[in-house]
Amino acid sequence: MIAVYKRKNAGVKSMTQGSPVKLLLLFALPLMAGNVFQQLYTVMDTAIVGRALGVQALAALGTVEWMNWMVLGVIQGITQGFSILIAQKFGAEEYGEMRKAVGNACVLAAGCAVVLLLLAQLLTGPAFVIVRAPEEIIPIAGIYLRIIFCGVPVVMTYNMASAVLRALGDSKTPLYAMIAASVTNIALDLLFVLVFGWGVAGAAIATVLAQLLSAVYCIRIIRRIELLKMSREDFRPESEICRRMSVLAAPMAFQNAVIAVGGMIVQIVVNGFGVVFIAGYTATSKLYGMLEVAATSYGYAMTTYAGQNMGAGDKRRISQGIRGGLVISMVTSVIITVMMFVFGRWILGCFIAADAESGELALDVAFRFLKIMSAFLPVLYVLHITRSCIQGMGNTVIPMMSGIAEFVMRTGASLVMPMLLGENGILFAEVIAWLGADLILIPGYFWEKREI
Repeated sequence: MIAVYKRKNAGVKSMTQGSPVKLLLLFALPLMAGNVFQQLYTVMDTAIVGRALGVQALAALGTVEWMNWMVLGVIQGITQGFSILIAQKFGAEEYGEMRKAVGNACVLAAGCAVVLLLLAQLLTGPAFVIVRAPEEIIPIAGIYLRIIFCGVPVVMTYNMASAVLRALGDSKTPLYAMIAASVTNIALDLLFVLVFGWGVAGAAIATVLAQLLSAVYCIRIIRRIELLKMSREDFRPESEICRRMSVLAAPMAFQNAVIAVGGMIVQIVVNGFGVVFIAGYTATSKLYGMLEVAATSYGYAMTTYAGQNMGAGDKRRISQGIRGGLVISMVTSVIITVMMFVFGRWILGCFIAADAESGELALDVAFRFLKIMSAFLPVLYVLHITRSCIQGMGNTVIPMMSGIAEFVMRTGASLVMPMLLGENGILFAEVIAWLGADLILIPGYFWEKREI
């Protein structure tokens, strides 16, 4: 019977028993590999556009970065919030309630996708005015952003499917989906941009098609899991389930939206320093995803771990898990910091053609920014572990407050630091925001631990 169960629920993993450190690592490593591939095609987008289409096209991608992240962040906040209840029901072995939670989450996610798609398209034009984008790059940026936003339903589908899989302890399927998407995206980038000559529009189309592939793959795997054999009744909205999911998801979506607004304010300041500075800032911003990839993976592992153990009623294991998670994250962040100081300039050179004076100046900006962020990586990793643990415990309000703290610190730093340090001042806004979040999250964790 056990063999049949495992075969019909391949990939599903309970995190309520066994060594916390081992469980977190085994869960996080596939996610990390998947995120590396995800960042790889983001990096390839940037490299292909930057080297094939020039500094203006690279600056255009930088201008839309935070607008794109706002929509993506809201989607991730919604789906991750929904997955907390799913993980808790799975940990409690209440599989019928778990299926209802999945069904209701799918219905809510579909409605949110439609609303976000309409809002994103309507607000694209005004957004360029708000961030004071240079006139010469607005047409390029507008084409890219509108195509990307057409893929909102696809992105919601993938994030919802992968959130369900992670809630059940499956971190390998999202890895395989991301590998397939990354390879597809890079191949289509080369075809659409270099062969067909479609410019940034080709890069955007390649991204949407790759995301569609990853969504289809995750859905196919979900349909094979016996525990997730759904009936029509599971998709019928139930007020209590929808309410609980909304309470969990809304603060997380708001948190990511607020962080993105802070990023847009930073982008306004960056845009004031000209196209060359924007290009350098964009190159490091794209590489930032690689710096954060392990932190994000550990965070997803921590949310699932805390959620399942919360559902199982084992609070002691949550404390053990966060201690192990912090040790792992500190070691990882120090290793990445050393690598970026040694190899960072060479990596950034893959994004920027430095044979012209403008390219060399952009590379100087990019490396200065990279060194500042790399030096403070441990602060970022503490942020992800602590925030994710609190979310898994069922409290999404404290993480939301940390997002507000990030917004205040990032915005304040972006407005004040350039007056003190010139253009270098804006490069410190990101790390100051991380510090602000940690000042909320660390005492917030101990408060939540005492409450439960």
